[in-house]
Amino acid sequence: MAETELPQIYLITPPEFELGRFPDQLARTLDSTEIACVRLALATRDEDRISRAADALREVTHARDVALVIAEHVMLAERLGLDGVHLTDAARSVRKVRKDLGDDAIVGAFCGTSRHDGMNAGEAGADYVSFGPVGATPLGDGSRAEHELFEWWSMMIELPVVAEGALDLEMIRTLAPVTDFFGIGEEIWRADDPVAQLTAFRDAFG
Repeated sequence: MAETELPQIYLITPPEFELGRFPDQLARTLDSTEIACVRLALATRDEDRISRAADALREVTHARDVALVIAEHVMLAERLGLDGVHLTDAARSVRKVRKDLGDDAIVGAFCGTSRHDGMNAGEAGADYVSFGPVGATPLGDGSRAEHELFEWWSMMIELPVVAEGALDLEMIRTLAPVTDFFGIGEEIWRADDPVAQLTAFRDAFG
């Protein structure tokens, strides 16, 4: 990443939201600042709920020329006219998904804290890799993607990298020089004013 470039915002939906309210909230958020991409990341496995959410968010994002990808559900990405998929199994399915969705689709891979998995995902055809969590969280096994991982990646690898998971202002200031995107989700949706929280995060980029 060039020294003069600031990271971009990769917005992640909450794992659960009200379809009658969230699209408007997302629209306000997208209108408040430049967003590179939105990830639909619902926790539910209900195909109908996911499909209705994707349809509603696609109208919001595409009206603003913002890409919309979906977490995990490769077949739904194509069926619902989304821009791509965010995979959560590191590099394991990247090559097959790239073949299935074609060169124009966005294919991203979450690689936890593993540099090795990130490199494999890139070689298999991923458009970006994400590492995390970067902050302290009681969820998961306690491992974190450390600053050194992003620093090494930014110096050695051209493939864009996303920092996500348990972000705060201090973490954003620290990682801004060595990451291409911040994957921001629950950190703002839990706030009373998501737009104000996102603005504060963006101002911390540098």
